[in-house]
Amino acid sequence: MADIIIMASSATEKQINNVIKKVQGLGFDVNLSKGAEKTIIGIIGDTRGISDEIFKILPGVAQVISILKDYKLASREFHPQDTIIKVGGIEIGGNNFTIIAGPCSVENRKQLFKTAECIKKAGGSILRGGAFKPRTSPYSFLGLGFEGLKLLKEVKEFSGMPIITEVLSPEDIDGISEVADILQIGARNMFNYRLLQKVGRTKKPVFLKRAFSSTITEFLNCAEYILKEGNKDVILCERGIRSFDSTFTRNVLDLSAVPVLKKESHLPVFVDPSHGTGRRDLIIPMGKAAIAAGADGLMVEVHPKPEEALSDGFQSLTLEMFNRFMDEIKPVVKVMNKKLC
Repeated sequence: MADIIIMASSATEKQINNVIKKVQGLGFDVNLSKGAEKTIIGIIGDTRGISDEIFKILPGVAQVISILKDYKLASREFHPQDTIIKVGGIEIGGNNFTIIAGPCSVENRKQLFKTAECIKKAGGSILRGGAFKPRTSPYSFLGLGFEGLKLLKEVKEFSGMPIITEVLSPEDIDGISEVADILQIGARNMFNYRLLQKVGRTKKPVFLKRAFSSTITEFLNCAEYILKEGNKDVILCERGIRSFDSTFTRNVLDLSAVPVLKKESHLPVFVDPSHGTGRRDLIIPMGKAAIAAGADGLMVEVHPKPEEALSDGFQSLTLEMFNRFMDEIKPVVKVMNKKLC
């Protein structure tokens, strides 16, 4: 069994290409990663039954490693360096720390523009806003749909901020991709494999939220579905899991998942303390804790008048609270040797 071929530092371009041809000749796809010191050739596919010796004897090969995990492309073994994702002029991952903020749902033009103006002024980088909303009850506000997308397009042109919005079905991806810079897969759709495969065929970064009942292995395997289709720009987001006690918080925010994911995977890891707690008074302290745990960014909900919000007002920061949130997290970001971008 062989999954990773590490080329010697002295390997020539011809030797690297010969190894790639050999892998492809056996019916496998290739993921090529060139670092400053070494070149790694990842073999994509089921390599059971393939002997390591086939590759070890090739000129220029230094080492052959087998990955036992199912999530090969997402694994740190497959891709030792942190993945950095570029969205507009923003770099997500590495030593960068990114704030995604905005209303749970796009409700109207005034609400969206006022929120975007506040977020940009305070130092937020990416604007979130739901045009299509998956809700527990079919009688709840389900979003403005494509009318909401038009408003997101307007506010994007107005603010210059990249947009992230949720995709609910494969059929909507093309239309949403015309506006969104990042496609969000919500917790309810983490196991929607057709949707994962379809966004994996796009060139848009994908923000994948952990399902509230999933294990970390399941979470990484769902990221693998996207990566396997060719989309290397995947962002993982911890947003709370369900527990036996829902008296005080909406979910249990599993911050231990952050260092675990950072160790297991090279993909950027975000935390959503809004959904993770369901309480606006916990967003700032849990946001700080997420930064200390090693997160690459936070996603928070912000609304000019949370008491009038059509969805999730109870877990949305006011504009004033968002300003305080930004002021309070900056020292923690600095202590963690990261920079706000």
